[in-house]
Amino acid sequence: MRHLSKSKVLAGWQCHKRLWLEIHAPERAEYSAATQRAFSIGHEVGDLARRLFPGGILIGHDTELSAALAQTAELVARPGPLTLYEGTFSHSGVLIRADIIVRDAQGQVRLVEVKSSTKVKPVNHIDCAVQAWVLAGAGLAPARIELGHINSQFVYPGGDDYDGLLAFADLSDKVLPLLGEVPRWLDEHREMLAGAMPDIRVGPQCRNPYECAFIGWCTPPQPDYPVSRLPNGGKVVWQLLEAGIDDIRDVPPGVLNNETQEWVRRVTVAGKPELRPAAAEALHALPWPRYYFDFETVSFAVPIWAGTRPYQALPFQWSCHVETAPGTLEHREFLADGEEPPMRECAETLLDALGESGPVMVYTTYEATVLRQLAAMFPDLAPRLEAVIGRIFDLHPLVKANYYHPDMLGSWSIKAVLPTVAPDLDYGALGEVQEGQAASEAFVEIMARETSEERRQALREALRRYCALDTLAMVRLARALAA
Repeated sequence: MRHLSKSKVLAGWQCHKRLWLEIHAPERAEYSAATQRAFSIGHEVGDLARRLFPGGILIGHDTELSAALAQTAELVARPGPLTLYEGTFSHSGVLIRADIIVRDAQGQVRLVEVKSSTKVKPVNHIDCAVQAWVLAGAGLAPARIELGHINSQFVYPGGDDYDGLLAFADLSDKVLPLLGEVPRWLDEHREMLAGAMPDIRVGPQCRNPYECAFIGWCTPPQPDYPVSRLPNGGKVVWQLLEAGIDDIRDVPPGVLNNETQEWVRRVTVAGKPELRPAAAEALHALPWPRYYFDFETVSFAVPIWAGTRPYQALPFQWSCHVETAPGTLEHREFLADGEEPPMRECAETLLDALGESGPVMVYTTYEATVLRQLAAMFPDLAPRLEAVIGRIFDLHPLVKANYYHPDMLGSWSIKAVLPTVAPDLDYGALGEVQEGQAASEAFVEIMARETSEERRQALREALRRYCALDTLAMVRLARALAA
C-alpha cells in the first residue's frame, strides 16, 4: 500500500498528473514567490490560532514522523481533556498533521483546520474530510469539524489582543457526508500512481484551487503570441487550443465575439501598434499642473498596528512627478522610516505635495481605494483626501480603450505598456525591488530590528528608485498618448 499525506490526497483531487509528479518526479517542481509567501502567511496564522486555544501541546518532530506519531498516540491514550497542535495520525496509509484538536471532558472531539484565507472554499471541505476520516480510523472521530479563517472585518485594537481575528465556520454538515468518498479517492490515486504519468494537458485545473508547482514543466513551448494571452480569455482559450490554434495570429476573423479580444487579434496580425485619437483629445483637455502619483503599500494577515484590518493595504511610500507646464517636471516623494505606523504621515505629506488643484494622474483605481481607507482612518484629514479623490484622472481605462501594441501580449498593466512607448525605462534594471510585492517585503525588512543600518539604506534607495519609476512611467505614457 502506497502511503499518502493529506496534501498528496488534495494534490490528486486537483489533478492526477500533479500527484503523479509529486510522487515520481518532485525535482520538477518550481514554487513561485506567491506560493512561498502563502506558506509563510499560513504558518503565521497557524501560530496565532494556537494562542486562541491555550494550554495545548505542540507535536514537534517535523522531520521525524514516527516520533510525532508515537508522541500523539501517547497523549491521546491519556484520559481527560486534551488540546493538541499538529497532532499526527495515520490510518490506512494516510498521514495527517491536524492544526488543532480539542477533546473535552466528555470525550467529544473538535477538529479545527486553520487557513489564512478570508472565507470557506470548496477545497476546505475535501481537506477536512480527509482529516476527519483518518481521525475516525485512528479512534478519535470528531463530533464537530470547523474551519478557522481570517475575519476580514476584524479591527486590531492593539495590546496584542487578537480575539476575533479568526472566524470559525462549522463544516460538520458538509464534511461528514464526504467521509465515505475518501476510500474511493485513495483507491483512484493509488491505481493511478502505479501506472505511467497521466496524459493531462495544461488547463484551468493548473491554478484551481491552488497554483501547481509543475505548471512550468507541463506547459509546452509557447508561440510568440499565445492565445492564452487573450484578455479575459477564459473558456475561449481552451476552445481554441482544442481546435489546434495556439497563436493569436492564427485565430480566424469572426471567431472572437469579444470586442477587445478581436482588437488584440487584429493588431497582433497587423504587427504594429494602434493609437486612437480619443486618447490625445482627453489628455489635451486636462489643465496644469498635473500630478502623477503612486502609493506603495504593505499588508499583514495578522495586523500589527492598532486600528487596521487583516490584509488591509497600508501605505508607507509615495512618489509624485509634477508637470507644472508642458516639458517642466519635478519629483516629490515620501518613504516612512519603518519605526512607527506610517499611514498618517504618508497621508499628510501627500496632501502637502498635491496642492489644491490640478488633475491627479494614477494608473488603475488602487490609489483611490487607499485614499478612501486613509479618509476613514483619519476623519480630520477626510475632506482634503476626498478632494484629492475628486481630482483623480485614471490613465488605465484611457489606455485600455485607445492603445494596443502586439508586444503587450494582452495586458494593459503599466509594466506591459511601458516598454512599447518608453523602452529606455527598464524595471529590470532596478535591482531587487522591481514590483509591488518586492517593495512590501523590502519595507518589512526595513522594519525588522535585526536589519543592519547599511541594509536599511540599501533597501530605502531601492524603494525610492522603484516608486519614482512608477510615476515617471505615467508621465512618459501620457506624453506618448498625447503626441
